[in-house]
Amino acid sequence: MTNIIGALGCVTGRIVGICVLCLCLSPLAARGTTGDEATHEADHALDADIIELPEVHVHGLSLNKDQQVGPVPKSTPWPAIPSSLDGKPLDDWMKARLLVSKDSQVTVVVLEPAKHRELTVAGIIAFNKWTFLPQLKGDDPVEGELTVRIHFRSQ
Repeated sequence: MTNIIGALGCVTGRIVGICVLCLCLSPLAARGTTGDEATHEADHALDADIIELPEVHVHGLSLNKDQQVGPVPKSTPWPAIPSSLDGKPLDDWMKARLLVSKDSQVTVVVLEPAKHRELTVAGIIAFNKWTFLPQLKGDDPVEGELTVRIHFRSQ
């Protein structure tokens, strides 16, 4: 029986010690909570400084929603320099108009050929490999065209 009383005394002593520790720490916890609330309220006080802007409109080129400006390129492989001109310094260019049908078929019209005939032929071969989505008017495909200038330059 003495062991039980001794054990109860030991347990009671520990419980009392824990309760005293809790009472000592509770004012610190209360101060921390008050400080957090003050900071939180101060954050909301800054919300009064927020200015709401009216709706913003972006201005630029007016686009007609019913029509694209031209055909949309899907693939545009560039021409290769012909082996006969490989290693030679080049500074040449050509200009072509690409006519794109409703069915996305490309027709090349050379407007200004390059000085070197080989470059003009290489440009035409490359342009014939280009693919496009047709120009649209509303939802309907229409024929379209675009002008392209290629500058051949090497050193």
